[in-house]
Amino acid sequence: MNPSRRTVLAGIAGLGFAPLCRFAHADGIPAFVACRREVDGGYTVCVFGPDGRVLFSEPLERRGHDAAISPDRSTAIVFARRPDRFAMVLDLVARRRVRVFTPPEDRHFYGHGFFSADGRILYATENDFDGERGVIGLYDATDSYRRIGEFDAGGIGPHQAMLMSDRRTIAIANGGLATHPDFPRMKLNLATMEPCLAYVDAETGDLIDRAVLPASYRQMSIRHLTEAGDGSIWFGGQYEGPVTDEVELVGSHVRGGEARTVSAPPTVYRHMNHYIGAMATSPDGGRVASTSPRGGSMAVFDVPTRQVLADRDVPDTCGLTGYGGGFAYTDGRGHFWRDGRLVRADDGIAWDNHIATVEL
Repeated sequence: MNPSRRTVLAGIAGLGFAPLCRFAHADGIPAFVACRREVDGGYTVCVFGPDGRVLFSEPLERRGHDAAISPDRSTAIVFARRPDRFAMVLDLVARRRVRVFTPPEDRHFYGHGFFSADGRILYATENDFDGERGVIGLYDATDSYRRIGEFDAGGIGPHQAMLMSDRRTIAIANGGLATHPDFPRMKLNLATMEPCLAYVDAETGDLIDRAVLPASYRQMSIRHLTEAGDGSIWFGGQYEGPVTDEVELVGSHVRGGEARTVSAPPTVYRHMNHYIGAMATSPDGGRVASTSPRGGSMAVFDVPTRQVLADRDVPDTCGLTGYGGGFAYTDGRGHFWRDGRLVRADDGIAWDNHIATVEL
């Protein structure tokens, strides 16, 4: 049974939004958190340094997807890949696993989540699969990640969501696809899907804005997003229409306006092969990048001009994050890259879809 919206709001008010002052890494060393498949076929989550060397790792019962980092950088929450139901709490200070928790029986994770600005609430994208409804699950980080309720996601199939830089607004990539764990990777509503971006108040759950793509893009499932330095949300899609269609897979949106795709030479989008697996913003906020494991593409876009700055060929690349003067990324062949330079290669392992950055 899920708590009522009134109960959720009362719980949030009780927690307050004062900061958790537990910054354990004042002189932090940059590091990354990512999941991978090991040589023996098992799955782990790894914390590794800028040179690609693993600092510590923990085994996962099944495949992981992405990690949420607490604002004080002491904790990482590693989410299972859709439609699985586990999330692992990692203590980044003690370098150990703390616990594993699950959503309610009638929910599953989509693989992404994030913390409130004060670190007291963990938000996770979830599927109310019997109700064909997307939700954002709320978990009390001060009470062993007890679930305290949920917000409506403003659409079906919320995949990635993030807290925007105003520290109050949640941006949600709703893919528009209905799925059910009884049919794990089957898409149940291709003929009627409606992808959208939704913006929700992080404290009240109120829907602030909702942007739907033009009818010609109805079958482009919006899965991943990132906030650029100018406050716009850039998104990447996975096209579910005919394989012969040529579509622009990257777009941007500013609240109150229309969602717009980004024009680029046709070869750039052909290289993505109808599939974007991750989006990220450079540390200076002026560039946005996308990766496509299906197409072996890593593309970089200039935010002010919306022009393509780079289109790199990186087979099976997906994990992506802003780092240093640009971007760091991984691939399914065990490679770790920074701005077009191969930093480390580990034979026999396969990095998974996402990278989170942290300082240790």
